[in-house]
Amino acid sequence: MPTPVEGYVLHAYGDEKYVRHVVASVVTLRRHDPDRPVALFCPPEHQALLARHGLDTLFAHIGDLPEEHRSIVGFKHHLHRFSPFDRTLFVDADMVWCRDPDPLWRQLSAFAFTATGLPRADFYFGGPKGLGVVVDFLLDRRDRTLRHFGLTHLPRVQAGMIYSQDSTLTERVCGYASEFLARRDETHFRSRLSEGRSEETCEWSLAMAMSRLQLPIYLWHQGYNSPQLDFVEGFVQYDPDFERVVCRYYSDRLVHSMRFMPNVWLRDALLALFTRVPGRGDYLDVTPFVLHFGWIHQKQPFYDFADRTWARLTRSQAVVGEKV
Repeated sequence: MPTPVEGYVLHAYGDEKYVRHVVASVVTLRRHDPDRPVALFCPPEHQALLARHGLDTLFAHIGDLPEEHRSIVGFKHHLHRFSPFDRTLFVDADMVWCRDPDPLWRQLSAFAFTATGLPRADFYFGGPKGLGVVVDFLLDRRDRTLRHFGLTHLPRVQAGMIYSQDSTLTERVCGYASEFLARRDETHFRSRLSEGRSEETCEWSLAMAMSRLQLPIYLWHQGYNSPQLDFVEGFVQYDPDFERVVCRYYSDRLVHSMRFMPNVWLRDALLALFTRVPGRGDYLDVTPFVLHFGWIHQKQPFYDFADRTWARLTRSQAVVGEKV
C-alpha cells in the first residue's frame, strides 16, 4: 500500500497582511520540514498576490476559500472540505515553527481526529472574561450546559492546531460543532461578537463536539514535548528571526498560567511569592514544535518578522525577474 500523504493546511482571508503571515509561518516550517506538502486556501486576490511575487511556489496546493468560509467558524467548522491530504495538520498562520516536527507527526498518527488543548476547560473558556465568571461559577452554569446536552465533560480546545486522518469523523465533528454553535442560547457560552470582536470563536463548540464523540484531546502542555506554547514577552528567549527559541515552562500549572496576567507588576509579585513554595518554582527551558502568537497584545514581534520576511522574499524575486 502507498504511504499516506501527510501535509499542512493553512487558510487566509481579509487584509493582505494575513498572506504575509502565512508566508512567514511557512518559511519557518521549511527550516525544519522541507518535504511535507503545504496547502493554502484563500480568496482569488490572495492567490494573485502570491503569484505576482512568485511565492505561490511555497505551496503544493492553493485552493479557493469561498466567501461563506472566510471566518473562523466558516473554516474550522468545515475542515472536511479543505483537506487534500490523507493525514492533515490544520495550523494557524500566526505560528513560528521551532524544531523538526517528525516526532509530532508520529504521535499524532495515533489519533483519527484531535486538537491541542487540555482535558478540562475552566470557567473562562467561552464564558465571560470579567467578574461575570463569578456569577457563572456560583450558578453552576457550566455544569448545567453539560447536563442539558448530555455531556459528562468539557475539554479546553486550542484550535490553532487540529489533526485529522479520518474525513468522515472530521465531518461529524464539524457537524456537531455547527449544531452546538447554532444552539448557543441554550448554553452558558458568550458570543465573542458581543465583546466587540469581529468574529465568533470556534473553540467551545469544537470542544463540545469532541466531548459528544468521546474524542481525546492532544495535550497542549507536555513539557519538552509541547506541541505549541504561547509567546509571552519576558518568558521567551528568541532572536528576531526566531531561529532559536527557548520558552520558560513552569512545571506547576497554576504558576505557568500566571504568565498571562495583564498587570505585569502584579504578575511578577505573585510569581515571586508562589515560586518560593517548594516545587512550585521548578521550570524547564523548552523549545516547542511551535511558538504561537495567539495573544493580540503579544503579536508585534511576529508582525515585524512577517513584514521583514515578505520584504526580503519579494525583493529577491524582483531581482530574479530583472535578471531574466
